[in-house]
Amino acid sequence: MAKVKICETVIRDAHQSLIATRMKTEEMLPILEQMDKVGYYSIEAWGGATFDSCLRFLNEDPWERLRKIRDKVKNTKLQMLFRGQNILGYRHYADDVVEYFVQKSIANGIDIIRIFDALNDKRNLETAIKATIKEGGHVQAAISYTISPPHVKAHTNEGFAQYAKELEEMGANSICIKDMAGLLTPYNAYDLVKKIKNTVKIPVELHTHSTSGLGSMTLLKAIEAGVDIVDTAISPMALGTSQPPTEALVATLQGTEFDTGLDLKELDKIAKHFMPLREQYLASGLLDPKVLKVDVNALLYQVPGGMLSNLVSQLKQAGQSDKLTEVLEEVPRVRADAGYPPLVTPSSQIVGTQAVFNVIGGERYKMCTNEFKGVIRGEYGKTPVAVDPEFAKKIIGDEKVIDYRPADKLKPELETLREKVKPWAIQEEDVLSYALFEQVAVKFFEQRKNAMYNLDGANADFDKKIHTV
Repeated sequence: MAKVKICETVIRDAHQSLIATRMKTEEMLPILEQMDKVGYYSIEAWGGATFDSCLRFLNEDPWERLRKIRDKVKNTKLQMLFRGQNILGYRHYADDVVEYFVQKSIANGIDIIRIFDALNDKRNLETAIKATIKEGGHVQAAISYTISPPHVKAHTNEGFAQYAKELEEMGANSICIKDMAGLLTPYNAYDLVKKIKNTVKIPVELHTHSTSGLGSMTLLKAIEAGVDIVDTAISPMALGTSQPPTEALVATLQGTEFDTGLDLKELDKIAKHFMPLREQYLASGLLDPKVLKVDVNALLYQVPGGMLSNLVSQLKQAGQSDKLTEVLEEVPRVRADAGYPPLVTPSSQIVGTQAVFNVIGGERYKMCTNEFKGVIRGEYGKTPVAVDPEFAKKIIGDEKVIDYRPADKLKPELETLREKVKPWAIQEEDVLSYALFEQVAVKFFEQRKNAMYNLDGANADFDKKIHTV
């Protein structure tokens, strides 16, 4: 049996799950050279919600973050999370935008692109997979793992293994079992990994969370079943809604046929960097103790870590923190109504937001978001289970549900976007930031210009680079 490889998540999913993706680039940079020495298979460094958070909350250029990380990490593969046709945003984008985003991601330092679709609709992965292959990147195609009631028969290990085979045939270099809500139980993980390993010839990676308290046990049983790579987080940013701790798994496997070969003393240097940051996050309230506890009810709610931390944050801001349990109980009901989509971005946000509206609005579906209506219309792809026609009529009236790949109806966008972003663009990648988050990106671009020219945006002539008063 080959030794198990480790993907370290601390600078992407770990802080996305625990502190709503608020870790700053400057907090990462001092430890990256040490992380590069350890011998990780890869470091998950970018993608997911980091792109949005850089622009929206941290006043950072996500592309510059990637370049700075790549500059420090010379030997270890960098990987990112990519939402298929959604890229890193919340709607489907035209194929030319998807292709250009993949090109620029790899050009700026990404080695492995983990590509998933929230509905496991493989049509939504086609363009990103082809583009990654064209650019010479490693395609890691992901299965969005979820569960549904046995009578629904929408999600079975046999079905997931078949999906993995289809992804391999599409050109995947490896498969990721993406268990975003920590729903995969240890013995089920053993069975699932066995079935996938018997079906595909490419490496298999497991990504899970510790939300339900099962994470480390699930990884161990998957390793015994032959999984090739597992995702873990360095201990100060592990557990709770994050991943199982790296050091604990390394220690568990030492001296066995699965030995990772990683040195606990070297890992401790990384932990020592992040421990003061953890204390800082706790003291400021950025890290809420609620996301650190074991919540076995996650097996019922099926809420992934990033979604839970965002729900906690949103309800706190709305002064409705006492409604968290009600919202969590409403989530699986909304999910059932919507055809049992896996809860992963963007479907997790769509279902979660609709659950919030149903609870605080006093009446279910009294108000529906446009995104929820889009799921019912088929704008995000085919749901695992067909939506009940009567429910669909209640939500979208007599509108027709589409049955084609959603992006097939999207005209090329890139050239139009390039024209629109001209007033602010200083690098080629700016058009992609604008494409994904137009209003947020423009605000960031304005702040960037102010900082570059040391000008007050309200009283400046940017062309002449002078104050106007």
